[in-house]
Amino acid sequence: MSRPEIKTPLPGPKSKAVIDADAGVASPCLIKEYPLVVRSGEGMMIEDMDGNRFLDFMSGIAVAVTGHAHPEVVRAIHEQSERFLHICGTDFYYTSYTELCRKLAGLCPGGEDWLVFLGNSGAEAVEAAIKLSRYHTGRTALIAFTGAFHGRTCGALSLTASKAVQRTGFSPLLPDVVHVPYAHCYRCPVGLTYPACDIACVDAWSDSLFHSKLDPEEVAAVFVEPIQGEGGHIVPPPEFLPRLRRLCDAHGILFVADEIQCGMGRTGKFFALEHSGTVPDIITVGKGLASGMPLSAILAKKSVMDWPRGSHGSTFGGNPVCCAASLVTIDLLLGGLMENTVRLGKTFRASLEALKDRYPAVGDVRGKGLMLAMEFIEDPGTKKPSPRRAENFVQGCFQEGLLVLSCGRSSVRLAPPLVAESSDIEAAVKIAENVLSRLD
Repeated sequence: MSRPEIKTPLPGPKSKAVIDADAGVASPCLIKEYPLVVRSGEGMMIEDMDGNRFLDFMSGIAVAVTGHAHPEVVRAIHEQSERFLHICGTDFYYTSYTELCRKLAGLCPGGEDWLVFLGNSGAEAVEAAIKLSRYHTGRTALIAFTGAFHGRTCGALSLTASKAVQRTGFSPLLPDVVHVPYAHCYRCPVGLTYPACDIACVDAWSDSLFHSKLDPEEVAAVFVEPIQGEGGHIVPPPEFLPRLRRLCDAHGILFVADEIQCGMGRTGKFFALEHSGTVPDIITVGKGLASGMPLSAILAKKSVMDWPRGSHGSTFGGNPVCCAASLVTIDLLLGGLMENTVRLGKTFRASLEALKDRYPAVGDVRGKGLMLAMEFIEDPGTKKPSPRRAENFVQGCFQEGLLVLSCGRSSVRLAPPLVAESSDIEAAVKIAENVLSRLD
């Protein structure tokens, strides 16, 4: 493994020149977490314009699941690009589209047949799921969760409730969208303690909501991330999703699992919801689906995906080059990367727990597989969130050659490519401890 190597003060002169040029042409809405200007990437490493090398533990927000420029993925892209780059999958046929749909449908849980629609991005998949839910049920209302991130297009944004800045100034959004508390045991929304709580977070909002504000017979779907991503890598208790499934069944409500960030093997299973044994009606996937190529999918039970010919489509969705990359990506995940994720996830989690025990600024460590997070606090007694410490940790890691990203109010996500090795985990933990030791 190549080690992180910082040769110049960050950003270096070549990187700074790009950053200065970008300021005059790129939209100001872009976040730009830190001054990283990428020249190349290979495996676990990213190199910037000045030759500084970084160990990647954010993988483009959980996108580069097979690492950067995996040779088998690159080969598939190259071979397909020599045949043809594009022909619209909405209007015509090609084998990779059909093969990918078949492969994804075969990975879905439960005993029913599933159908697949391919799109370009996670937000587009969520938009499709909204349309399908309303069409199939003939209902309009949607339920999502506080802390959720489902995308930034208007329909997806209506379900998103992660950060106020993402919604401010864009109203009115979709009507008939209600947000309810997520099962966040470190900060229980109803002030109880698991497991004595008996998952009261579901009963509390459903009893109140359906009694006084919303007839459940008007609800088309509940959209839920099996593990909240942007909201803080929050893992609900095992009973949460099954309890939510039973609630949906009682009222004829569709259960939509947003697996865009937590899916594609990141938790050690292809879909994160598999950990709970829950079978949804619709699944959205994206991000790591094609190792960095733009591709998403909405998967639905055949009995649910009943919209008619011409009611939905996409010019670029399921592009043949993206499909080729996705087919190889899935083979790599099933061929050993998910097992690697389980093994390394346990080691990584244990190392982060040890850091939490030594540094009181870390209030919580959570996650599954290689979808982990540390939540930063000001004081262990009050558990007051510390966005300041989280941000200082992110920036401190960057300066030492480790790429991580914030999530939630005061958490930092650790989501490396699934090709990581034990030496990568050890190097990341060492840098994390160096930064923690200097955190005020």
